[in-house]
Amino acid sequence: MATSLLHDLDFYAWTQHQANLLKSGNLADIDVKYLLEEIESMGASERRELINRLAVLLAHLLKWHYQPSFRGRSWQLIIKEQRRQLQRLLKDNPSLDARLEEFIADAYIDSVLLAAKETGLEESAFPAQFPYTQKDLLNPEFYPGLEH
Repeated sequence: MATSLLHDLDFYAWTQHQANLLKSGNLADIDVKYLLEEIESMGASERRELINRLAVLLAHLLKWHYQPSFRGRSWQLIIKEQRRQLQRLLKDNPSLDARLEEFIADAYIDSVLLAAKETGLEESAFPAQFPYTQKDLLNPEFYPGLEH
């Protein structure tokens, strides 16, 4: 079976076949087109995960800040979990850290929408720009509106 067809019919089998070709040094039979696509896709997937986690964290920080009467353990644990997951993702993919400011700006737009949806507040109730520092974002002690 042609490897391109195998890619479409049984992705796992295709990946194992490509790995075996690489291990054996049989580079001439590598499905270069699809292998490149998959490698690029993996990188994009890590970037998307980082942005999604940032959006969830930022939305909960906004909710914490702008709805203090609703603060609770659930929000606190979500903030803590997202920070841990972000730190793990950045540790496993240190090159993403160099673009963190860009990713935060992108995620912030989504976080405002998420916070507005979950709080019932208007989007305009939240700052137009990211209101915290990058350092605060991953600081386990930082909760907006609380004394440090």
